[in-house]
Amino acid sequence: MFSFFANFKSKRNFSNLKDDDFAFLFDENEDDEYIVFDTETTGLNPKKDEILSIGAVKINNNKILTSQTFEVYLKNTKEISSKSIEIHQIRPCDLQNATDVEEGIKDFLKFIGSRPLIGYYLEFDVAMINKYIKPMLGITLPNRMIEVSEIYFDKTIALIPQGNIDLRFDTILQKCGVPDMGAHNAVNDAIMTAMIFLKLTIKK
Repeated sequence: MFSFFANFKSKRNFSNLKDDDFAFLFDENEDDEYIVFDTETTGLNPKKDEILSIGAVKINNNKILTSQTFEVYLKNTKEISSKSIEIHQIRPCDLQNATDVEEGIKDFLKFIGSRPLIGYYLEFDVAMINKYIKPMLGITLPNRMIEVSEIYFDKTIALIPQGNIDLRFDTILQKCGVPDMGAHNAVNDAIMTAMIFLKLTIKK
């Protein structure tokens, strides 16, 4: 029943596609590849905030392809608050040569293709991407989504079923034995999330 509704939803989404050049997003994904991605934004409200940068990296056959990363800084129309600058270290001067939003988003879509998407609190990042591609292409991201905090929760709850599980990114990094790469930009966060995913899913 679930697969029927998922298939129906995908077909309905595809029927709204305005640009056939992006039909590849709906292709059957046969490669053993994933895309881990992260966004840096002006805030946490997809309805009113904007993407400042997108970072992504490929996983192929349980290997992180750091030679195949994606990074783009996007032009924005909103003022960047001092609070958000503290978090992502992106200042207005860093965006002087930023890419046009439509061009940057389309480049990102070409990078991800139809591969499954992995992220930490991925729902937010996907909502931010959908904010742009819905008016541009008429669709929302059709890719399969994999949330690392859910995988971590499911593995941890079996060990401490009555405990409170800390799902903060830094905590998961530490518990998984993944090194903190320091600067929390979109690419570094994507690579660290990829390492978390492999730690949680590769059988020893």
